[in-house]
Amino acid sequence: MSAALPFRHFLLALAVVAVWGSNFVVIKWGLAALPPLLFAALRFAFALLPAVFFLRRPAVPWRELAAYGVLIGAGQFGLLYLAMRRDISPGLASLVVQTQVFFTIGMAMWWSGASMQGRRERLQPYQLVALVLAVAGIGVIAAHTDATTTVLGIVLVLLAALAWAAGNLVARRAGHVNMLAYVVWASMFSVPPLLALSLVFEGPAAMLQGLRAADAGTWAAVLWQSAGNTLFGYAAWAWLLARHPAATVSPMALLVPVFGMAASAWWLGEPLPAWKLGAAALVMAGLAVNLFWPRWRAAGRGGKALT
Repeated sequence: MSAALPFRHFLLALAVVAVWGSNFVVIKWGLAALPPLLFAALRFAFALLPAVFFLRRPAVPWRELAAYGVLIGAGQFGLLYLAMRRDISPGLASLVVQTQVFFTIGMAMWWSGASMQGRRERLQPYQLVALVLAVAGIGVIAAHTDATTTVLGIVLVLLAALAWAAGNLVARRAGHVNMLAYVVWASMFSVPPLLALSLVFEGPAAMLQGLRAADAGTWAAVLWQSAGNTLFGYAAWAWLLARHPAATVSPMALLVPVFGMAASAWWLGEPLPAWKLGAAALVMAGLAVNLFWPRWRAAGRGGKALT
């Protein structure tokens, strides 16, 4: 079995997932003034500058940095911000976007099968159970759409999760590199498409109006997206993964939706009726089965837990 995190390292991991979870509330605050695509462009602009002058470019091809930047920038966060403006609550967004785990698995299986001339890895029974649980949770959410969460919002967040999964596969090709530097340099390719999309779909007038309406709280939200969510979050998480097995650190990520829903309920007054808690339980149960089942099975057979 993998060793537990030392208490100080556990507190650091808890701080990271607290930042990542509560960040959905911060996004909602920023969207009160800024158009979503412009907000996303500013997020990556501040992640890029000035950090790009202090971090050496990772030794990966430019095309991979570009692919990651577009997928995570315009794909994941562009779509997420669009959804969160008025089509899904922050708590549910923090939950639904975690389906990226299943998209990542499915795309990895498809990719490995294509690269092995059709000898595609099959979905394992425990992965099917995990997927069914998560889909059931999303189904519960879809059955309770209202003014705060629409079908469009759910679809946009699912597409954001799909883009995140594709970005994960691109990043995996980088191997063991400084992921903070990777994210910072990839942000160079996130800003231009987001600005272009904002100009086309939101328009110069809305962009200027948003910038004029932005107050100190709005700019704090933008900076928190960049410095707290990206620079601190990625740097601390990478530091932990460099010192502990992934199987020890990664389960902490299951707490992101917990912090997301709790922060939204606390700061924004998002209601947590029984159906929403039930949906969260189903999705998180699916995530937990997918993460822990191989370790439980290995432990049951007297083998070593996966790391």
